[in-house]
Amino acid sequence: MPWWSWILIWIALVAVSLLFYVLLGIRLFRQFMATMKDLGAAGERFGAPLADITDPAPQPGTAPEGQRTVPGSAVFASPMQMRHDYLTSKSSRREERRRRRVQRKADRGQPQALRDIEFS
Repeated sequence: MPWWSWILIWIALVAVSLLFYVLLGIRLFRQFMATMKDLGAAGERFGAPLADITDPAPQPGTAPEGQRTVPGSAVFASPMQMRHDYLTSKSSRREERRRRRVQRKADRGQPQALRDIEFS
């Protein structure tokens, strides 16, 4: 086999490998763009409107009128205040779950658990 046939074989191998890398790059780019499109759609769907972020509406029973919380204020709050807020919201979520469980069991006619019955 002449020496130039080896060169042609190597040129063909390099060309095929370059073609493979180009096709792989195109496929990865298309997948990346599809992912970015999906993330953009999810951001538009689940993102809060700008007016709600800059001027949140006060919710009744969350904070007194003088102590209106602003998003990002946790950075400057004291650890004790954040712990208190965390425990308060945790207990309110727990109480809300208990209330929904009691209501659901009452609707179905199921017996209540002793921990769910308020004795006081």
